[in-house]
Order: sequence, then C-alpha cells, then structure tokens
Amino acid sequence: MSPHLSVIIPNWNGRQLLTECLAALRAQTFRDFEIIVVDNGSHDGSLEWLLDHAPEVIVIRNEVNLGFAAANNQGFQAARAPLIVALNNDALPEPDWLQVLVETAERETWAGMLACRILRRDPAGVIDSLGIEVDRAGVAWNRAWGRPYTDRLVNTPCEVFGPSGAAALYRRALLDQIGLFDEDLFAYYEDVDLAWRAQWAGWRCLYVPGAVVHHVHSATSKLGSPFKARLLGRNKWWVIAKNYPFASLWYYLPAMLLLDLGAALVTSIRGRHVAALQGRWAALRGWGKIWRKRSQFQYPARPAIAWRQRLVAVQLVRWRAA
Repeated sequence: MSPHLSVIIPNWNGRQLLTECLAALRAQTFRDFEIIVVDNGSHDGSLEWLLDHAPEVIVIRNEVNLGFAAANNQGFQAARAPLIVALNNDALPEPDWLQVLVETAERETWAGMLACRILRRDPAGVIDSLGIEVDRAGVAWNRAWGRPYTDRLVNTPCEVFGPSGAAALYRRALLDQIGLFDEDLFAYYEDVDLAWRAQWAGWRCLYVPGAVVHHVHSATSKLGSPFKARLLGRNKWWVIAKNYPFASLWYYLPAMLLLDLGAALVTSIRGRHVAALQGRWAALRGWGKIWRKRSQFQYPARPAIAWRQRLVAVQLVRWRAA
C-alpha cells in the first residue's frame, strides 16, 4: 500500500546532519510517510551510516554530485505518495510538522504548494523563510528573512509566491503537470523556477505558520562562498529568461540590469572574489539554451495576468547582493 506522503532528502557529505534530521522525522506525530534519501556521491560515510542506522529509509545512490535539483528529482520520481515534501538535510522539523502539512493540504485543496515557517537554528529566534517572493526586478528572496521571530508575519497564513526548497510540500498532480526542478540550475533558484512555472499554470501556494522547521542556512554551500555566489548570479538570470512576462521584460530590463550590476559589485567587494561576475557571464553564455525553454510552457497571452503571480513592487532600497 502506498504511503500518504513522501519526504525527499538530498544529501552530500552530510552524515552528521542526517543523524539529527532523521531523528526529527522519526518523532513525527503523523506516521504514514516514506523517507527517500538521495546521496550525491558522499565520501563521509553517509551511505554506510544509513545502511546501519536507518534501514527504513529508501536510499538512492549517485556516484558523483549531480546537484541539488537532480537529487530532488530522483526522489520525486521514486516517491509513491500524492503529497511530496522536499526537506534539506540541515532542517529539523518540529514533531507536528507533517501532521499540520497533511491536514492543511487536505483542507485547502486549492493550494498546489505549501510553504513552511522556517526558523534559523543559529542565531535562534530569527526567521529564515516564510515562503519566497519575487519582485519586478526578478530578485527572489526568502520572505521575512533575518527578521525576529516575533514579527507580525510569522503567525499569519497567507498566499505567497512559492515555498522555500529547504522545506516545501508539492502535490504530485502539480509536478506531473509542470515538471520537476530544472537540473541545468544545479542548485539555487530551482524552487523559484518551479514556483514560477506553477503560478503560470494556475497553481497557488499557501504559507502555513503551524508547519515549523528549524534550519541551518547554507550548511552545505557556505553563505558567501564563491560557489554559491556564482550559481546565484547565473541562475537568477536563467530563471528570468524562462519565466518573466515577456511584454514587461523590456520595460523593467534597464532597472533590472542596473540593480544587478550593483548587487554583483557589492558581492565581489564583500567576498573579495569575482564569482558573482563569473556567474553573470555564465548566464549570458547559456542564455540561448535557457530562453528556448520558454517554448515548453504555455504562457498567458496577456501579460497583465502575470501580475497575479505575486511579483511584488521592486524595493530599490534593499538590494539583494548575490
């Protein structure tokens, strides 16, 4: 008999993280779920530990690191449930997390995606994500990131652009219709891209404040690392090429380029590397391939429809350096 829900955990050299993550899943009040761990060529003993200490877990093994997007896709394809949850190995859900998600999914049938209340583990008391938003400059960010836990947004359920890939619920029907994560992205912005395609297809996302997860932000790819800066710089523009309303792109493009140049320079100065600029150059070189992916989706004829996707007004005073 198929489970009611599948939990997908990508892993790359995260044995210590898996220990805590799986312990948190074993403590869930909701029990009708399967766990699928997709290992991306770990060499820290993760696989051996899973075989010895987590026999209930379905393990998919890759010889090399195929990327966050590809690993999740392998898990999505192996999942047997109608509700599929993506969970980072550095995320610790509270005991009623799955119970709240399942009850919400069954009650709010209009929502194809559910976003969780994700809190930082260090420093404690700080918000990591209440869903993701995208502004008209094409910049995506974690909603309420860095704000205190007491922020008024925390306890208010509402519709958002999409869920953070650190802890997200997707209906299988949604994934069957629009496809999975874009593996060309490798890591970062894959959740933004999927949410954008879902919004174009008429799916919506609900932020669920009762579904609480504690997250170590950028535990695998360190915050501010050249690797992360390069991928963020590239993937932002690739996702824009695939999804941004075409009729509005030319109107906003000058401001988008100006803001992005400023963000790239800030990141380069702060990090003392040119990875952010290298990412933009990689985006330009691969633009044609990514642009052609637009033809795979049926976009509304009228660009005004696109603004119901929750593209919010650009906020010039808070650049997102990346």
